[in-house]
Amino acid sequence: MTLGIALFEGFWPLLGIKLLAVVMVMLGFALVIIYAELKVMAHMQARIGPYFAGGRWGWAQPLADALKFLQKEDLVPREADALVFRLAPAVSLMATVAVFVVIPFSPSLIARDLDLGVFYALAIASVGTIGVLMAGWASANKYSLMGGLRAAAQLIAYELPLVLAVAAVVVQAGTMSMMGIVEAQGTSALYTIPGTGIALPFIMVGQVVAFVVFMIAALAELSRIPFDLPIAESELVFGYLTEYSGIRFTMFFLAEYAGMFALSAIAATLFLGGWYFPGLDPAIFGPFVLMGKVSLLVFVMIWVRVTWPRMRADQLQSIAWRWLVPIALANLLVTATFKVVF
Repeated sequence: MTLGIALFEGFWPLLGIKLLAVVMVMLGFALVIIYAELKVMAHMQARIGPYFAGGRWGWAQPLADALKFLQKEDLVPREADALVFRLAPAVSLMATVAVFVVIPFSPSLIARDLDLGVFYALAIASVGTIGVLMAGWASANKYSLMGGLRAAAQLIAYELPLVLAVAAVVVQAGTMSMMGIVEAQGTSALYTIPGTGIALPFIMVGQVVAFVVFMIAALAELSRIPFDLPIAESELVFGYLTEYSGIRFTMFFLAEYAGMFALSAIAATLFLGGWYFPGLDPAIFGPFVLMGKVSLLVFVMIWVRVTWPRMRADQLQSIAWRWLVPIALANLLVTATFKVVF
């Protein structure tokens, strides 16, 4: 009985430390992504971008923006459902934070290695859309409501190809554990270059199609350009964010960039080998390897934003149902066939 109480008492401090570490990593990298987007977009558009905040290169611009938003008044529309309106940003942000619980940064650096880690990550990431729906409905604003409904339509359309792309990886790896999927790419003799012992990530051994489908669906899940119809400032003022200000707007803002980090980390784990890199000790270099792969995928997301215009609603739905879903299903069928035969 005493031992059980001691273990129970030790569980909560350890859980608190893990959650604090997850929040710090998520928020820290979200600020880095915000700065990276400002500078990368500026260079791609032949302009300087942030340059003065914090000194040369404007490294403190995200912190200055955060301070600006925190100083603004937190307004709630008179006709809004106040409780739901206030809870919506927290739901979106906490759903993103919860994804990092199952992301393995090294063989030993993971908050919780769940046997159903992939299922948990996809399920909890979808909860963020509930926050968007709450914001759209509770704002008592027609533009906000239209933005929330567009977000729901995108979730229904693009969640299916995203899940099918991940299912192909699960079939190939033979496990739903995020750690197990990384180990399948880094240690399995089935996916090594003959005579070298160098293991190959799944993107190089049959899952390049699934990777492309996953990244397209991830952009839609995040409502990033060219899939930013839920915001569409030229049509809906600012979509579901129209009535938000101050710290609650900042929470939605952070949730978007933390979501870029989260989905890029999932993609790097499932398709790019996660913390594994040939010749490097994963216990030491694993977190840096994963961060490097995540940074590459985040750069691609920023690149797409600068390059592509916003799609129409019919084009968005057509891409999902007429192209991505059939392609993802075909890829899953081929993967399952090869898994059984070989």
